[in-house]
Amino acid sequence: MEQQRNILLIVLLCVTLMLFWDWQSDKVSQAKAEQEQQQAENAPEMAAASADKTIELKSDTLDLTISLEGGDIVDAKLPKIKQEQGKNAPFHLLMTKPQFVYQIQSGLTGTDGPDKSARPVYASAQDSYVIKDGDESVSAVLTFERDGVTYTKTYTAKRGAYTVDVKYDVDNQSGRDLSMAFYGQLRQSVDDSFLRNDSSFGMVASAYRGTAYSSDSSRYEKLKLDEIVSDSKDGKNLSVQTKDGWVAMIQHYFVSAWTTSKGNSEQHTIYTNGSKDEKYAYIGMMTGNEEIKAGQKRSFENILWIGPKEQDEMSALAPHLDLTVDYGWLWFISIPLFKVLQFVHSFLGNWGFSIIVLTLIVRGLMFPLTKAQYTSMAKMRLLTPKMQELRERYKDDRQRLGQETMKLYKQEKVNPMGGCLPLLIQMPIFIALYWMLMESTELRQSSFILWITDLSVHDPYFVLPILYGISMFFLQKMSPTPITDPIQRKVFMAMPFVFTFMFCTFPAGLTLYWLVSNCFTIFQQTVIFRSLEKKGLSMKTPAKAQKDGSGK
Repeated sequence: MEQQRNILLIVLLCVTLMLFWDWQSDKVSQAKAEQEQQQAENAPEMAAASADKTIELKSDTLDLTISLEGGDIVDAKLPKIKQEQGKNAPFHLLMTKPQFVYQIQSGLTGTDGPDKSARPVYASAQDSYVIKDGDESVSAVLTFERDGVTYTKTYTAKRGAYTVDVKYDVDNQSGRDLSMAFYGQLRQSVDDSFLRNDSSFGMVASAYRGTAYSSDSSRYEKLKLDEIVSDSKDGKNLSVQTKDGWVAMIQHYFVSAWTTSKGNSEQHTIYTNGSKDEKYAYIGMMTGNEEIKAGQKRSFENILWIGPKEQDEMSALAPHLDLTVDYGWLWFISIPLFKVLQFVHSFLGNWGFSIIVLTLIVRGLMFPLTKAQYTSMAKMRLLTPKMQELRERYKDDRQRLGQETMKLYKQEKVNPMGGCLPLLIQMPIFIALYWMLMESTELRQSSFILWITDLSVHDPYFVLPILYGISMFFLQKMSPTPITDPIQRKVFMAMPFVFTFMFCTFPAGLTLYWLVSNCFTIFQQTVIFRSLEKKGLSMKTPAKAQKDGSGK
């Protein structure tokens, strides 16, 4: 029984430390970001691109700014997703600012590519391309001519979609054969303090920010931005050969990605690079050199994703792109849980109530394990007097004590690990639920009831964290794990207050899950304890039983 209590204590302490570190790192990042933001307030926006002429490409879901120098996407806003709840400003994903750069670049390089030495300056017939009512798409066309070769770069945005088709048409009238390769890459500042200064950018300390890629040999791999810069400095850039795949940059609820077009069987190289001043990290895809005969034309096509992590749409676009919803190493549990949450939401239409139903489903399915756990602990409690007698009898012979103890377990048909194994089985499910709720973009700016208008941010009035702390206090009072050590006892008594304090910074959806889970556990334990008492298996400690007037 002592071993079981120690295991439970260690698990709770580990969870406490992880939550505290998460909260502390968020505070440190925010303080640093505020200082840097003050230094950058007087700097003009778009300074890095002020010398470039830009055009706009607008659909109902994307508002893109394209620089004519290189034809890169230097700014992207998402009109259907608000930067902050209650305000009209669209979410700002890609940007070019003095304090932060996040761009999508592409070009033609290789032996004769126009981007080999310097970026070409394109021409555009219009300054703005806006989707019209009744149209399903809108295209921005950029052209560039050099040495008898005409290059046409076309971006096509579709209604209701976060995909952008990118097409290069090369018309070779130079009188000689040419060789060139297409590349598409993502460029971002390594320092993200500008983003973390403002929670409206969807950044939290525990969320992964960095790159990811998929290839023929690997479904999903991650690489942090600072790792790319470090590897680039040491000459260890990534180079992966693949026919199918994608590269992406991830920012909590949002992602930008280059993917190969469907039916494209060309060999690509997935690569990473970092700038010499260590400010920017790059990840991209490049084709091999393609021959374009004199008088012939050649097209290069790829597809972009710029938007939120909508799993179904991303999965349809490219295999494994939905894995950018980073559920961690327990993704195989988190994904089914999210599917259940989606199914429940399709009936209820409210993500808060859907979380409640999902919690009840999970806890209900765990009921047999929980009952087995408490039953085993109750049986172990009945053996306490006999165990104490064995310890006194064989206190000088540990080997004999172990043999007699195992013999007693066998006679009484008690599994000493029966109280711990169900708990250990449940822990991965609870951790998977945590990451599923943290990563689901559907919760962003989703209302629950009354004052809770955004499940992805903390409760503004801290009602849920306080209720959680109260439920944890009552759950501790019911706990069948008595602690006699004074230090351990103080730690346990302080835990409801510590958790309440930390949950004040947690998303309301996650806090709601833990609150409902605690309330259901209280109900569940009440039912189980009464059932065990009817069988003569009381979960009360001897002192508690004596106080209640029970001899059991």
